[in-house]
Amino acid sequence: MAGAGKKRGKANRQHNQRSGNNGGSNDGHANVFDGPSSDRPGSSAGPGQASTSRGRPPSNAPPAPAPPNAPAQSSAQAPSARTSSRQRSAGGPPLRDPALDPARPQRSQLNTRIEWGGNAFNYDSGDAHSTSLHIPHISKLLPPYLSCTSLATMSNPRDPFAGDKPDPSSETIRIPIEHGTLPDGTPVQPERQTIIDTNPYREQMPQELMRRPGYGKVGEKARLRLNSHFIQGTPGKIFWQYDVQIGSGTEKRGLIKVVWNSRQLNDQIPGGREDWIFDGNKLAWSGQNIQQEIRLLIDLDVERGRPTRDKPDQVRVVIRQAKSRAKIDLNNIYEYLEGKASFGPHVIDAINFLDHLIREWPSKKHYGMKRSYFSRDLGDKYLVSGGVEAMRGVYQSIRAAEGKRLVVNVDVSHTTFWAVSSFPSIINQLSGHMDIDSLQTAWRDNNGKTNFKFDAMRRLRANFFNVKHKNQRTTELGEKEWKTITKRDAERNIITKCPVVFPIDVCLIRPYQRYPYKLSERQTAEMIKFAVQKPQSRLEGINKGLDMLDWAQDPYLKKYGLKINREQIQTNARILPPPKLQFGGAGPGSIIEPGTSGRWDLRGKKFLTGNTAPLISWGVMVVKSNSYQKTIQMPQVQAFVKSFVDGYRSHGGTVNTHQPLIQEQSHADIAKAIEMFLTAIGNRHNMRPQMFMFILPEKNTDMYLRIKKSADCRWGVYSQCVQGLQAMKNAPQYISNVLMKFNAKLGGTTNRIVTQGAGHFSRPTMIIGADVSHAAPGVGAPSYAAMTVSMDKWAARYAAGVQTNGYRVEMISTRNLRDCLIPLFRHWMENVSGGRLPDHVYYFRDGVSEGQFTEVLRCEVADLKEIFKELGETRKDFEVKFTVVVAEKRHHIRFFPQGKWADKTGNPLPGTIVDRDVTHPLENDIYLCSHRAIQGTARPTHYHMLMDEANIAADTFQKLLYEQCYQYIRSTTPVSLHPAVYYAHLASNRARSHENINEMERKKRDHDDPSRSTSDRPREEAKALIEMNKTDRIQFGMWFV
Repeated sequence: MAGAGKKRGKANRQHNQRSGNNGGSNDGHANVFDGPSSDRPGSSAGPGQASTSRGRPPSNAPPAPAPPNAPAQSSAQAPSARTSSRQRSAGGPPLRDPALDPARPQRSQLNTRIEWGGNAFNYDSGDAHSTSLHIPHISKLLPPYLSCTSLATMSNPRDPFAGDKPDPSSETIRIPIEHGTLPDGTPVQPERQTIIDTNPYREQMPQELMRRPGYGKVGEKARLRLNSHFIQGTPGKIFWQYDVQIGSGTEKRGLIKVVWNSRQLNDQIPGGREDWIFDGNKLAWSGQNIQQEIRLLIDLDVERGRPTRDKPDQVRVVIRQAKSRAKIDLNNIYEYLEGKASFGPHVIDAINFLDHLIREWPSKKHYGMKRSYFSRDLGDKYLVSGGVEAMRGVYQSIRAAEGKRLVVNVDVSHTTFWAVSSFPSIINQLSGHMDIDSLQTAWRDNNGKTNFKFDAMRRLRANFFNVKHKNQRTTELGEKEWKTITKRDAERNIITKCPVVFPIDVCLIRPYQRYPYKLSERQTAEMIKFAVQKPQSRLEGINKGLDMLDWAQDPYLKKYGLKINREQIQTNARILPPPKLQFGGAGPGSIIEPGTSGRWDLRGKKFLTGNTAPLISWGVMVVKSNSYQKTIQMPQVQAFVKSFVDGYRSHGGTVNTHQPLIQEQSHADIAKAIEMFLTAIGNRHNMRPQMFMFILPEKNTDMYLRIKKSADCRWGVYSQCVQGLQAMKNAPQYISNVLMKFNAKLGGTTNRIVTQGAGHFSRPTMIIGADVSHAAPGVGAPSYAAMTVSMDKWAARYAAGVQTNGYRVEMISTRNLRDCLIPLFRHWMENVSGGRLPDHVYYFRDGVSEGQFTEVLRCEVADLKEIFKELGETRKDFEVKFTVVVAEKRHHIRFFPQGKWADKTGNPLPGTIVDRDVTHPLENDIYLCSHRAIQGTARPTHYHMLMDEANIAADTFQKLLYEQCYQYIRSTTPVSLHPAVYYAHLASNRARSHENINEMERKKRDHDDPSRSTSDRPREEAKALIEMNKTDRIQFGMWFV
């Protein structure tokens, strides 16, 4: 059976290639199409169902017979209350028969065609199951609302799974199922499959990204330094790439490093180890062209000076020239920079070689983490609470850049390690006990059951320790032989893997052990305090890093002829002119000019638009404190509410109820208290509440999430939380800051940019922002896909949709795009464009790496195009034009201006833009610093345009990016990232409160486990978020700000 499975898999791949389908990717990010899945929300239909072109069978399709024991269901049956709008428009029942899986949340169907007709097709279901069944058998398994009518037939008539020839009398279809048997009693055997998608836009997406059409010219010219360095000389000879297998190929990195650095390997490998570059895993490079395979046997007993045992500790090493692309020619890079060659595998291999070349020597001198290096002797250290130590190191990477050059980017890098400390000291910090005796007492008082403090101490189990002996000799725990020393009290000892016990008093944590857990809020604050540096301090840290790298003395760079200029690049930048801002009211005071200050004041200003309906039904709840922290008193609450109402009216808000209901939390359960609160407000004003305000006594994430879940999902009422300490201060500035969010939730707008004529949007234009956020490493929470859509003609207001997106899946599933965006698109058409489609769409995407750019086009943009095609059926000849941009903040490029081009802290002025020297050599990208850094060194945003069907001029696009950052609705400064993406971040974070789990389940799931790999995904499907209550249509408002 295993062999048959392999044959089927091979045939599957061949069929994909013949059909023009790329198939699925094993990393979960590169699926051409997200098919039904039981463990990914990127699925079109749950197990047990197939789907049709637009969520319904074709009109000429006969109904499929009902499965055994399935309840009868009329085609005219009214949809349930939780049926999506797209399901209701299809006029059919829910897409999954509740009798088959009542626990599964119902979701709308994906735009999928089941294609068959003498072929067995591939269906990607992730971990769901699918199988090949004949038509007579399908009727026993399909739900009653699905049809088996052929919708399309592939051009290749051969079924790769049905032997030499298909049976013309018995057509075959692949459908997803979880269980079942054939009529003859044969159990269904599940198989993993990959779907063949029929979205025509996927194949129309460009295979290469757009080239830079030109450079911008608008703005004041400026000169500034960049933390990058030109490569002055590169090796001119040919190099060869080799595959390296150490042991079985599954050994851990530590053993691989020991074997590669062994004396035996150095003596036996041609040219010695110094003639080789090794990536620490499975690839190596050398200037020698060695055709024959190298086989070595490394004896680790001999290497460590141990006597030979009955079962020697030996590891085999095999080095062979790579089967494909073994020859590395660096001239391929320069042909690409000249535009004579595409960015293909040969260019990637050459850059990869140079990247590992500059990493070889630093990784041997210092502790290396990918492209970052740390030294306890040369780097800065900072002791964080909880036995954690932060360390500052250096980061370097090589890349091709504009100007037909290669550059090396150098920056400071930060990470956390376990503090090098005695074991008792670490225990004290983790448990809160000052000595071991009190810790033992606490253990006994707990009746042998562990609590959270002991759970925290379990984190030490994976660490290595050094043991200090009386003779000053040190033993490293982790070795297989030990020196036995006198035992003390058993409860005061560390029991190692070997049957040897060491007193904790003589144990020290070994240096350079990564702290793999998520930092607490306190640790995060301390880490930020350590990492934040003003520009001048950051420059000093970079210079320290250059000393650590020491390119001039690097023996590998000398050997291979690579020269890097230590002087930083000086580039020609531009400073774009800042826009004017329009506020509410008339007269000259309604328009302000922030200039290059990057800040403005709301005093005396009215919001551009206030709340859409007078504020009548609202109330204020004072949440009880669970600690001894000072709580706000009722007179202080009344004073704050009065100031808040007066402030809102002065900013242009309409408030009919100046004295809202104010009450303290009336029930220990906050959800029950909110229910009682809603009833009290409704009875008082004889209408549903428009707004809840909660005064929180302290920062409590769990309480905040429960409040938002109840307000958003259960009742569908906007909510605004404020801090009790700030309410007691009753400061006007704080009130104005909160009022910007308060007004946005009630339908208002803070301000907009002043433009000439129609401005940036001379035709109906929509802006979409998208982001996928993932849980921290080791945390089992799902990923969230958040999408935002502009909701006015200025693109100042946005609405958002969020849904779970599997586990660490970066591409937004087709189902999520459809379920979240179709309602928002229809709302935009009804309220912004007068019922017509947009002429132009900007799609801003955050969080994807360069290797996933083309996937964004083939997966997400193709889906968006098909959605617009469906929404504009009456305009068959109309195509929405797309401009697709990736916004990236996780990079290491920094600006260091001087003189008039810098602010008081040494940071660049808002509007500083760089499009040369460190940008892409051919493609269309820029670095834009649109904000003024409050603390530390400003990080510009890297915007990379992937596709532009509207042919936007460079200056027009850059001006749009910069000026839109002044319309962030809850800030009095321009922000560093385009608001569409910024709002997607906010919505993604807020979506945590909509999870369909309780607090205990969340804490258990989010318990960080470093043994859990980021590639490990739970077998079950990520639960769908709880749907927001749509009574007052808050899903179309700014509930997330």
